[in-house]
Parts: sequence; C-alpha cells; structure tokens
Amino acid sequence: MKNTVAVLALSSFFAFTACKKNETAGTAGKTENRQSEEFVVDSVKVDDSTRITDSLKITYTSKLLVFPTLKDKTLLDSIYFQDKGIKDYSREGIQTYLENEKKSYFTSTKKDNEDWVSDITYAQNWYSSSYMKLISNTNGYMHIQYMGSAYIGGAHDEYGFSERVFDLKNNKKVELKDITSMPKSKIEAILMKNIDKINSGTSDENGEVKNSEMLLVEKIPATNNFYFDERNLYFHYSPYEIAAFAAGDITIPVSWEELKGTLNTEFKERMKIK
Repeated sequence: MKNTVAVLALSSFFAFTACKKNETAGTAGKTENRQSEEFVVDSVKVDDSTRITDSLKITYTSKLLVFPTLKDKTLLDSIYFQDKGIKDYSREGIQTYLENEKKSYFTSTKKDNEDWVSDITYAQNWYSSSYMKLISNTNGYMHIQYMGSAYIGGAHDEYGFSERVFDLKNNKKVELKDITSMPKSKIEAILMKNIDKINSGTSDENGEVKNSEMLLVEKIPATNNFYFDERNLYFHYSPYEIAAFAAGDITIPVSWEELKGTLNTEFKERMKIK
C-alpha cells in the first residue's frame, strides 16, 4: 500500500518526485512577478499541511508558473502537461486547481493509509512537492524545469526532473527533430562517450565516483528530457532512470560541434550557432 500511495503522489506531478526542504506550512497563493517588455511570468504557490495522527504529518507544496501573455491553448496545454485538470490558465484558475489538488492529496493519503498509520510511533512528515521553474527565455525558446518529490515512509524519498523547451515563435514544444537530424542511435553513442563530462558529485570512501561506474543500462537513451544553451544540448536523467539512486540525477552534454552537419537550419540561425 505504501508503494501505491507513493506512486500516486508522484504521478500527480508527472510520475516523478526529493529530499527538498518543505517550506512554512499554511501559506497559500504566494505570488512572484517577473516581467519584460513583451513576456510576463507570474506564479502561484500553495503550501499547507495537516496531521493524520499525533506522529504523522503530511505536507503538500506546489508552485506553478502563470503566463498571462501566452494565449495559444495548444502551447499552454503542453506547458501544463502534468496538470491535465487545469481548465483555466489564469492566475485565479491555477490557484483554484492547486487548492483542489491539495485537498485531494490530503483526502487520498488519509483514506489509503487509515488501516495502519496508527502503528507509526515516531514522528514522520510525509509530503508531496512539485515546482515549475523558468530557467531561460532566449531567442524565442523558453526553457522550463519541472521538479517533483515525495516521501511516504521508507529509506528515502523519491524525486525527478523534467526539462521542456517551448518555441514561443511557433507555439509548440521543441522536439529533438526540430534541433538535429542525427539518428538517435548516434546520439546515444555520444551520450555514452560523454557520461562523465558532468559528474553528479557522488563520492565514497575512495573519493568521487564517476557516473559511468553507477550505470544500470547498457545504452543511454536519447529521451525528450532535454534542454540547450549556446554551447550544448543537454539530456537530464532522474534517479534510477539510467543509474543507481546514489548517483542522483545525471546531466549529459552533447556539443553543437558533435552535432555539426545535422542541425536544423532555422534552429541554428535562431541560436546563432556557427
């Protein structure tokens, strides 16, 4: 039952979710504003907790970005891909959605665990936490990172990331084919070659452990969980996706030079890649 609830908690954010610090309980609707001449970003946050027993508290935290100047429904549907229940993309609509999600999380967690939580005799704080973070908006490409985490007992929490880049010029999510025509098999060979270029920081008694030493797969997949900057294309992998949990999340770069001759012309021009 505990594993089932953990999966439910994670799937509420796109089937992923870490040992991130919970923020002060009981605050709701905190808003941050960022604004440029033509692009406006707002946010809505709900952070609340309730107690199931004297020993068990559960906390729900979620922060979603709001884009008042984006009107294309297909684009917005893609931006909020993990929150299918949102019907109104205004700040008020998203606030209402998060309040309802909080209530649903509290209700389902209590109901699904009522037969055994009374056996918990030491203090625990279970939680579900999810965030959207605007990383960049460059050359009409908006990069958003989605992060989620959850804990429902056991040895450790679970967490994961999703990276998505949106083409605001063409109102769509960027796919690999929009960047490069290189076959995935060749990209995967580069990923394996570059696995240790950005170390996760994991160490043991012998010092830093390389990512390649903790791999669980023979082939690293070229997934849709990618982003890019002026130097590289990056693939981001959550714990257990390609390596042991101890490795944490792993990011692997693929340089534009390694993709030379296969880059989409429009993409190359917009990103000013030589």
